[in-house]
Amino acid sequence: MDNLNQDIIVRVAEAADKKYSTIITDEMESSAKARGTGIAKRSPEYIEKKIDEGKAVIALTESGDWVGFCYIETWSHGEYVANSGLIVAPHFRKSGVAKKIKHTIFKLSRKLFPEAKIFGLTTGLAVMKINSELGYEPVTYSELTQDEQFWAGCKSCVNYEILMSKDRKNCMCTAMLYDPKDHYEPEETKAFFEENKTGLERLQRFKQWKFLKAFRKKDKAGGGSGGGTLKSFFKSVFHL
Repeated sequence: MDNLNQDIIVRVAEAADKKYSTIITDEMESSAKARGTGIAKRSPEYIEKKIDEGKAVIALTESGDWVGFCYIETWSHGEYVANSGLIVAPHFRKSGVAKKIKHTIFKLSRKLFPEAKIFGLTTGLAVMKINSELGYEPVTYSELTQDEQFWAGCKSCVNYEILMSKDRKNCMCTAMLYDPKDHYEPEETKAFFEENKTGLERLQRFKQWKFLKAFRKKDKAGGGSGGGTLKSFFKSVFHL
């Protein structure tokens, strides 16, 4: 167990923590609506299953108040791992707890699936920053799992029609990947983020403007092509 910001504890979730499943899923849905973007909806039963499998991290106060949560999903027969559903209770946001949860779930993923590529999709610059500190790099969608079950999980997202109109090559989210066999050092990806965070923020705004504008006009233009390096990522996403 680790203490963070006074009495907040971040640890691997246990069976007794299943009592928080409904508040976790309710907050996930509420947060997605507030941001105007979507995440795949999860049921309390799904959260409880992840806890039972030992594939979840939870944050609580010492008095037992729920603070945050994240879980692990596997795709393509374990070749890919996603740290999904990161959520923090509104009162505890901007406290640093999200970073602690991300670091803890990343370590758990590396322990359980040491050979797997770890990836994530996010619209949040704060999450991108945390990922960059762990060694993730931004990539194009072609470098993510092509498992149909993963993409089917996007059906409940408000941006699903945009994703499909781009042939699953791009959407509102930015894709990030950590490949244990071929990756930049965290110091490099962190430095890249700091040097380019203004551009990344503009990119998110640009994607929102371009995708929504194109979608309203029924534009059927294709998405970006594959990348593989930090520099080629920018080339690909700006040639949508």
